[in-house]
Amino acid sequence: MDETTTRRPSGVAAQIRGTVETWDGVSIHPHRFGGLEFRAGGRELGHLHGDALADLLLPKSVHDQAISDGRAQPHHVLPQSNWVSVYIREPEQVQDVVDLLHAAYDRAIKHPVRDRASE
Repeated sequence: MDETTTRRPSGVAAQIRGTVETWDGVSIHPHRFGGLEFRAGGRELGHLHGDALADLLLPKSVHDQAISDGRAQPHHVLPQSNWVSVYIREPEQVQDVVDLLHAAYDRAIKHPVRDRASE
């Protein structure tokens, strides 16, 4: 295990991790661009860049609604994708991120990506 997986984040990231890690089938890994990555059903649900930014891969309808109601913005690098970015500036946004991650989790559990190596 590298130190990223053994060190627990503090603050906002710790709150989000503390909730998401209780969901059945969720695993947490270091993200390739830094921070923490949440996975379930063979999919990345999203990742945190410290306490200030969450990037989330959402079902299209949830993606569009989250942007429409102001909980998220189009992804800062891939704005035409189903990724969104949430710049966490207020305490109540922690619950928004958890709720959006749960939408990604629901999709991942209902429609897991099959592992082709086991076929």
